[in-house]
Amino acid sequence: MSTPVLEVRALVKRFGGFVALNGVDLHVGAGERLGLIGPNGSGKTTMINCISGALYNDEGSIIFEGRDITRMAPHQRTRLGVARSFQIPKPFRSMTVLENLRVPLEYAAWNRAEHRHITDEAMAVLESIGLKHCAQQNSAGLTQVDMRKLELARALAAKPRLLVSDEAMAGLSNAEVDEILEILLALNKRGVAVIMIEHIMRAVMRFSQRVVVLDAGEKIAEGTPDEIVRNPDVERAYLGE
Repeated sequence: MSTPVLEVRALVKRFGGFVALNGVDLHVGAGERLGLIGPNGSGKTTMINCISGALYNDEGSIIFEGRDITRMAPHQRTRLGVARSFQIPKPFRSMTVLENLRVPLEYAAWNRAEHRHITDEAMAVLESIGLKHCAQQNSAGLTQVDMRKLELARALAAKPRLLVSDEAMAGLSNAEVDEILEILLALNKRGVAVIMIEHIMRAVMRFSQRVVVLDAGEKIAEGTPDEIVRNPDVERAYLGE
């Protein structure tokens, strides 16, 4: 196997006496599509918060492209190529859609920009994600699905090598889910590794090459989508005994 773009080693995160993650290992290959699933409270959000730097883990290490980023600040991780989208989009509502993309291009991706023509690069991202027609629109007026697209566009503007997509499809219709799914697949075809966290199983199973399952802060299963749907431990985690 090629060198992983991300390695999470024996990750432990506690909140007081509560152990949210208990020695979890996880890896993502270069250009891989990884699904991360589990019941509510399983530790998924804690895991991606540790990967992105929103939280610092208590034990274990996080290695990105061979570099230990365990104690790096979130903005430093972003500048290296780790980006995430959030379940609840929070754009700069006083800015246009285009201006929202200029922020990560200027402050997160400047050293990795291709030609540093910020507006041109922002427009290219908007075109790739289907929001070019909204470039001059105030972001506060977007529809729900376009707000999700903008959230992904802001992450893409940081020019990630690894994108963590946190429930980008929650609350969307089937057709809208398919739109977001096609955007993520197109991004992955350009070489970006993606971790997808979703509760919409048809989307996870269609998208993922490999799936990791968390339950009560521990990894209980890992394998292809077909292996995961037949795994009795996964069935018990979701449905009980």
